[in-house]
Amino acid sequence: MLGLFMVLPVLALYQENYADATPFLLGLTLGVYGLTQAILQIPLGLLSDKIGRAPVIIGGLLIFVLGSVVAAMADTMQGLILGRALQGMGAIASTLMAMVTDLTSEQNRTKAMASIGASIGLSFILAMIAGPLIASAMGLSGVFWVTALLGCIGVFVFVLLVPRVVSAQKNREALADLNQIGGLLKQPTLLRLNLGIFALHLALMAAFVVIPTMLSSQLGVSGDDLWWVYLALLGGGFIAMLPVMILGEKYQRQKLAFVSAIACMTVAMLVLGREQGAILTLAMLLLFFAAFNLLEATLPSWLSKVCPAGSRGTAMGIYSTSQFMGAFVGGILGGWSLQQFGSTGVFLLVAVVLAIWWFLSLSLKSPRPLQTLVLEVGEMEHRDFVKIISNIVGVEDILVVEGESLAYAKVDKKTVDMTSIKPYLNRN
Repeated sequence: MLGLFMVLPVLALYQENYADATPFLLGLTLGVYGLTQAILQIPLGLLSDKIGRAPVIIGGLLIFVLGSVVAAMADTMQGLILGRALQGMGAIASTLMAMVTDLTSEQNRTKAMASIGASIGLSFILAMIAGPLIASAMGLSGVFWVTALLGCIGVFVFVLLVPRVVSAQKNREALADLNQIGGLLKQPTLLRLNLGIFALHLALMAAFVVIPTMLSSQLGVSGDDLWWVYLALLGGGFIAMLPVMILGEKYQRQKLAFVSAIACMTVAMLVLGREQGAILTLAMLLLFFAAFNLLEATLPSWLSKVCPAGSRGTAMGIYSTSQFMGAFVGGILGGWSLQQFGSTGVFLLVAVVLAIWWFLSLSLKSPRPLQTLVLEVGEMEHRDFVKIISNIVGVEDILVVEGESLAYAKVDKKTVDMTSIKPYLNRN
């Protein structure tokens, strides 16, 4: 993810080095990785169930390295687009999440998933700093060569340090199930959350079509020195959103924090679309990144709380696909708007998308403090097992799948009778 993100703060500043550069091709270069990621994310996860995690992960990393090399050696925007598309074809996120399930116990899985989420967030911040620094020293091609090196390091880390999986666990909390997709796509709350992550990454990618050049021109800061501007904006945004997120969780005001953050992003884009100046631009971008950080952290947590029992793997697969499709559409729309209407058009278009998302989010209900427990059915008849678990205080939903030894129970963390449910917990 660090390699994919590093190009965001610098590509707009270096596109004039390519003879065929246009604003539309700039947006396509930024977002095309999202298209190949979206197409391959679930299929590669399913493939890993059949041939094993290791071949898919190593193969995905090697394709990512190949795409980085192609982009580094490209002398046209078309070559860059091909390289970025190949980078996205290394779509191993769902396979890595499945492997986490294979290697961790149920008690430690939430911590493991949280650490991965935190590392992705950290990689975004580091990329905003490292991208300009590397580009100033080595040019845009240097960013892609470093990205290729990071991919190679990823292969060595996986081969040398990650334990081998003897057999993949058939755990629907981590894996996508094609039979569940249709039903989950019709679930109103999940649909709005998927549209939300689509809109969020559309806004981010479209905004980065113009943010680098806007900061450079309005602040009088060269591309070499923009890293500290990004550090201040992203660091300040993270600090600003942290207490809002904590208080929202503590006092069950997640929805208020959620819709307020969307409104803040919308206002920031509207203001930048109407009027710009050094101080105003920095203030609005700080507001934009603070709200973005809050929403990026809130959306997957909300989704995991509201998805039906035993469906989290499929729900997260749809969510990830929506996220990457948002990045692709955002790059396309951002580049097209910049070419047709200038930077003002980009910001106003993003504001419209965010305003629609805000309106759709008004009817959401704050998520209840639910979590999914994986249970062992054992030799018991499924009907009897469902009856026993359903009668335990705090159990909201249960799924038992024919042919599997595992069951999935959605429970209220505040009221569940853990003493009664503990004998049935899966210990793997």
